[in-house]
Amino acid sequence: MLLDGKVALVTGASRGIGRAIAEDLAANGARVAVNYHSNAEAATVVIAAIEASGGTAIAIQADVSRYDEANRLIVETIKQFGHIDILVNNAGTTRDTLLMMMNEDQWDTVLDTNLKSVFNCCKAVVRPMVRRKQGGRIINITSVVGLMGQGGQTNYAASKAGIIGFTKSLAKEIGSRNITVNAIAPGFFPTDLTATLDDEMMKGIIDFTPLGRMGTPEEVAYMVTFLASDRAAFITGETIRIDGGLAM
Repeated sequence: MLLDGKVALVTGASRGIGRAIAEDLAANGARVAVNYHSNAEAATVVIAAIEASGGTAIAIQADVSRYDEANRLIVETIKQFGHIDILVNNAGTTRDTLLMMMNEDQWDTVLDTNLKSVFNCCKAVVRPMVRRKQGGRIINITSVVGLMGQGGQTNYAASKAGIIGFTKSLAKEIGSRNITVNAIAPGFFPTDLTATLDDEMMKGIIDFTPLGRMGTPEEVAYMVTFLASDRAAFITGETIRIDGGLAM
């Protein structure tokens, strides 16, 4: 399998795209740490699904928007599995509203959860990866909204655009250590984050998408597994859109 012997940590992995990523990494041979913030029951379901398919996984609670929690997550994963080869920064949230109506808490919550968490987890994992001298893979989940913007999502767009810049900069910093850093920009998928969109808005998005449909979480997961594998060893600093052509 593509990832035999590898250890992966996926943040925000108890549902949606994060769950699909964790399950596909495990299906390809990785031992997976499933991070969750508050929904322990959902994380338990993910672990059970992975184990039922013959994989190995553990669940670790942590609020990755806080550095001390993110650092604890990294330390606990290494304690349980010995090392970390693959970090997938997937944790995310929205607080959608027009800027005129947006309060400071709505801004800070989204920036902390979506962007600061990437800093926190990367900061905590890079030194152990470098010290191990076996290379590594960091994959950050951004969004096409970070590329094209979206009304009512200035906070979300800023956080996701920030991830793209962060990805390119970190890729330049640690490429010499054989650690690649890439981003994936999903379009619109049926997840909890898009469930709040009304039917008219969803129809408009689908009509504007050349492939004429929403994506599936598994379609993001397949790309994560590829980027995590040796087959993607010469790809770094890239942002790969999985959006059915939406942001062309």
